[in-house]
Amino acid sequence: MLEDENLNNTTVENETSAPEDEAALSSEGIKEEDLSAANTALKDQLLRTMAELENYRKRAEREREEMAKFAITGFARELLTVSDNLRRALESVPAEHEKPEELLKILVEGVEITEKELLTVFKRHGIEKIEPLGQPFDHHLHQAMFELEDSDQPAGTVVQLMQPGYSLNGRLLRPALVGVSK
Repeated sequence: MLEDENLNNTTVENETSAPEDEAALSSEGIKEEDLSAANTALKDQLLRTMAELENYRKRAEREREEMAKFAITGFARELLTVSDNLRRALESVPAEHEKPEELLKILVEGVEITEKELLTVFKRHGIEKIEPLGQPFDHHLHQAMFELEDSDQPAGTVVQLMQPGYSLNGRLLRPALVGVSK
């Protein structure tokens, strides 16, 4: 009889511990699922942060390159005035006086050589001249100073160039001052 009681007590204990074990297992299962979900969320957040950091690095590099590319903009604008003055000096010398006087001829040659060198330096640094004669007027590149009657050209065509424009690596430094046909 004693054995029967012990057996019954053991059975009752086993039955009582079984729900506790199931609760513990299900609690561990929930914890495992929660941990797995949290782990997945953290991995996702880490990947997004790494991608965001890489995008920031690339954007900063592009901005640095653009700053370096256009850092000489002010300098380039100042050189344009030098180029314009050299051109004006050449244009102010009448053609009939270039040949008779050797001094004047040397002066003109010197100014021409200086202008060629300056234009070479411009080109080396990405500064390009905009000479739009005969092209359609483009308000992004030209500044219309006046309109002319010109039956040979369609309306809106650049027919006279007062001052050339310049661009630096494709970005406008100064628009060309032009006369446009009506």
